[in-house]
Amino acid sequence: MSNVEETAVLRPATEVRFAGELQRLSEADKNLKPPGWRLSARAVRSFVLGDEALGVSRKFYGDDALVERAIVSLMGEQGLMLVGEPGTAKSMLSELLAAAVSGSTRLVVQGSAGTTEDHLRYGWNYALLIAQGPSRQALVPSPVLQAMQEGTIVRIEELTRCAPEIQDGLISILSEKTIAIPELGDEAVVRAAPGFNVIGTANLRDRGVNEMSSALKRRFNFETVHPIGDPAFERELIERRLADRMTGAGTEAKLPPAALDILVSCFQELREGRTREGVAIPKPAAVMSTAEAVNVAHAAALEAVYLQGGEVTGGHLARQIGGVVLKDDPADGAKFKSYVDHVAKDRARSSGDWRSFYEAARALRLG
Repeated sequence: MSNVEETAVLRPATEVRFAGELQRLSEADKNLKPPGWRLSARAVRSFVLGDEALGVSRKFYGDDALVERAIVSLMGEQGLMLVGEPGTAKSMLSELLAAAVSGSTRLVVQGSAGTTEDHLRYGWNYALLIAQGPSRQALVPSPVLQAMQEGTIVRIEELTRCAPEIQDGLISILSEKTIAIPELGDEAVVRAAPGFNVIGTANLRDRGVNEMSSALKRRFNFETVHPIGDPAFERELIERRLADRMTGAGTEAKLPPAALDILVSCFQELREGRTREGVAIPKPAAVMSTAEAVNVAHAAALEAVYLQGGEVTGGHLARQIGGVVLKDDPADGAKFKSYVDHVAKDRARSSGDWRSFYEAARALRLG
């Protein structure tokens, strides 16, 4: 793929975006590789968590031990299920693991109420089916079936949004590692090649939508991805993601340290329901995740660059944070207003950056 083609898409695949890093890791990788894996377990960990010596960037910020447990799960017989609040990088982690283990993230099923058995097993090209009858040519393999044939990772996003009877189609796949195709004869069975496994993700806020059966849960190792607790990690991640997005837009934005501190402080305090001084504050029901913080930083940067031609200020951030807080519950507007009237107002007395944030937030219609 040429550079022109790579820059023509909004979001290149992980294996394309980090192709150089994957190549360096592969060339330096002298460790034992699990059957069917492109890289060793150690190299997979380095790809996700970074390796300064090889010029490999850290991509997942949070619990390093969780990443190691996830890698171990993928080497075993059970699938890996990543659960957590929205915006905690579950999907990103699943992509990183698939890219490092299999060299590809293309095999994915997006779970929804419209997901059918065909998405997990196989379907048919009905024109060929009518003309030829059941045949290999008429068969349309699902991403799961393709992963079994190729010995690669398949990702199933938002598994709990699939109907229970569709979810349970995975039970035999994960336990027996086979899919029978009776239409092609009694002996038509696809058996998974080494390297096959399933990474599922589930949103904790969807709990109860379509609860997984106990039988299916036993086929997965569950790992909970928590929000980033370390402010320094969160600042680093936001800066890196903002730089990537603005570079893709052909420009750059200055996010001064003071503005970045306001953004991280605001999100962490509202997320935890407690200020850095230890004072309890109303906690919004809205998702105050790092992913939303990146979105706020990006929107504020676009406003600063394209509308005002300057650097990001607290005022830019306040206008964008309002859009995050008011997404779900109307009562969240009052909670954010309380934060502005007490926490931001107090800090505005000694900080021009917080004053800019406070004044812009006060101008918002928060209900």
